[in-house]
Amino acid sequence: MAKKSSFTDTHAHLDFFGSDKAVEGVVERAKENGITRIITVADKLESSYRAVELAEKFDGVYAAVGVHPHEAKMVNSGTIKELKKLAEHPKVVAIGEIGLDYHKNHSPKATQQKVFGQQLDLAAALGLPVIIHDRDANEDVLKIVTQHRPKKGVFHCFSGDVSFAQTVLAMNFYISIAGPVTFKNAGNLVDVAKFVPLTKLLVETDSPYLTPQPYRGRKNEPANVRLVAEKIAEIKGVGITAVSASTQENVSLLFSLQ
Repeated sequence: MAKKSSFTDTHAHLDFFGSDKAVEGVVERAKENGITRIITVADKLESSYRAVELAEKFDGVYAAVGVHPHEAKMVNSGTIKELKKLAEHPKVVAIGEIGLDYHKNHSPKATQQKVFGQQLDLAAALGLPVIIHDRDANEDVLKIVTQHRPKKGVFHCFSGDVSFAQTVLAMNFYISIAGPVTFKNAGNLVDVAKFVPLTKLLVETDSPYLTPQPYRGRKNEPANVRLVAEKIAEIKGVGITAVSASTQENVSLLFSLQ
């Protein structure tokens, strides 16, 4: 039997799966599907600690530490200091997920902006890439990123149009595509997947959310990132091996992983 192409799930929330035993099952199923690496991404200080813990326990699992805009109101100077300590761990490969979310505004906009800037500065000081969450906040995200200029990064679970993708690419950021590209109402995301060169694309699940077709309604897992990659290959009219080769190379370049 031909060997499966390999992929990295660049954005999963393994802490949402519960116990170490449950996470072990998730990681094993991913490996069975050719997923060689998983980046487990935090959304607050507590999950940052858990992300590092899981990265220590499982081969092929790496961590991103940071505070999601929903939780920005909980951040103080001590939080940033703790994140800095965590980010010095050898298996921490990014600061994230960080950014702005004006769709729900669980934290005040001004607070989100301040905390986003602080974490961009932390990433720049440590030379780490950033994983950016942007929902209904394109203009302010771009403004703050321009002001703080992190070394490199990715717009995760991209939901913008081709015009916004052009702007992101011009800033030398990567674009990551998740399960919604497989949905019947994918809309702009299909155009974005077609437009963005393979040299700037990443794939992710954002698990346990955004389960791709044909498994919508079930809890998402990193194993399903292959379905995202297969859809991108279909949209671009290329072989799955091309998507594998490019996205794996992009992961190595962005997150300094071999």
